[in-house]
Amino acid sequence: MTDDTVPDGGREHESSPLDELAMQSSAESSVSNRQILSRILDNYVFAPVRILWSDWRARIGSMIVLLYVLMGTVGVALMDHPSANAGPRYLQPFETMEYPLGTDTFGEGLLAQTVHATPAMLEMIIAGAVFATVVATVLGSVAGFKGGEIDRAIMTIADVGMTIPGLPLVIVLATMIEPSEPYMVGLILAIDNWPGLTRSVRSQVLSVREENFIESSRTMGLSTSTIIKDDIVPDIMPYVSVHFVMSARGIIFESVGLYFLGILPFTNLNWGVTLNLAYTTSGALYTWETAHWLFVPMFTIVLLSLGLILLSQGLDRVFNPRIRAKHVKSVVKDDTDEGADEVSPMADIGGK
Repeated sequence: MTDDTVPDGGREHESSPLDELAMQSSAESSVSNRQILSRILDNYVFAPVRILWSDWRARIGSMIVLLYVLMGTVGVALMDHPSANAGPRYLQPFETMEYPLGTDTFGEGLLAQTVHATPAMLEMIIAGAVFATVVATVLGSVAGFKGGEIDRAIMTIADVGMTIPGLPLVIVLATMIEPSEPYMVGLILAIDNWPGLTRSVRSQVLSVREENFIESSRTMGLSTSTIIKDDIVPDIMPYVSVHFVMSARGIIFESVGLYFLGILPFTNLNWGVTLNLAYTTSGALYTWETAHWLFVPMFTIVLLSLGLILLSQGLDRVFNPRIRAKHVKSVVKDDTDEGADEVSPMADIGGK
């Protein structure tokens, strides 16, 4: 009898064909999972980045919006909160590096005011624009796809909302509620934004609901929610994304205007509050010495609005399936190509 024991007294294990098959299956599953993850990242992350980067307008718009996001996060953490009498009064821009945008009548740095007002503005944009866009997209899609009584009921509500003067309604609500949280301010400002977008989305859905791919989904017996989520909404996303940006710009202008007029309470730093103080306390509109107090928040508002407009032009291309397909780099290899190098999802991020 041959001695096939190992030094510790046990018997040496011989791998069976089933063990080898299981190991091979596990390795193939691991490779397949990596390929699936690579395709998901490429389709939903890297390809949109390539599309935005290939368009100079979208590239500039993305950089501007990213600048404001960094101001509202990193900038707030690095820069001290503005305080009265921290510096000389009416210091002009670029006179000192400590106050690069100058100071106001209270000796507060305008750069610090601008940076610390950014988080509240971003929160208002997120709350208001997302609320109006989501509500309008859902109601408009359901109304356009279902038709009948549901369509008439939703459109009646939207028409009633469109007949109510938006600005007086916002002023009354702001006066009654006196919101202090930026998210609540954004929701109030978005109340008059969704009815018009709902009707516009409905019109877009009416134009696509008779397409062949929608009829195919109906024939397959898919539910209404599935068809709207998987077929209709992706098809109208370019239109929705543009209106989302327009709604965000509306939130910016309305909030600044209401803060400037003193209708919204001065509980948060806001570019409209800065404009109000510049106009009422120093006559910055008529005096060149204090004119920078007006120009700084005005330039901040205009630059963010410009960035959103340029970004919206790129988002239209991001949601175009043909353009996205041209920018997808990673592919799943066939069995005949096993072992070949895959194209990296990050390759040619700036190429077309």
